[in-house]
Amino acid sequence: QVQLVESGGGLVQAGGSLRLSCAASGRTFSSYTMGWFRQAPGKEREFVVAISWSGRNTYNADSVKGRFTISRDNAKNTVYLQMNSLNPEDTAVYYCAAYESGSRYPSSSRYDYNYWGQGTQVTVSS
Repeated sequence: QVQLVESGGGLVQAGGSLRLSCAASGRTFSSYTMGWFRQAPGKEREFVVAISWSGRNTYNADSVKGRFTISRDNAKNTVYLQMNSLNPEDTAVYYCAAYESGSRYPSSSRYDYNYWGQGTQVTVSS
């Protein structure tokens, strides 16, 4: 069982940056693939970025390539999402998610993730 708690959301101007954190409980954090998803009002939850259990492989949605970076610190049971060059289209509730996997490559499908945080709001003003 894994519990996920996100933090770091807030209001930022277009062009600015934010760093989200996701703290995980449990002793086997290092065996979990971690991902970030987001959901804007009236839209479906969409994949943003994910990182393999080892941290060696990441996968980004096209919409955030070159702007968002995911990283993890297995010693701290924490995954991070560094978001740069934010624009109003990035406004959404951001969710941290996890699933246990030995695969080297992280999934972009929300249906593979069986643990979710409560979400943190990110609002980008123009």
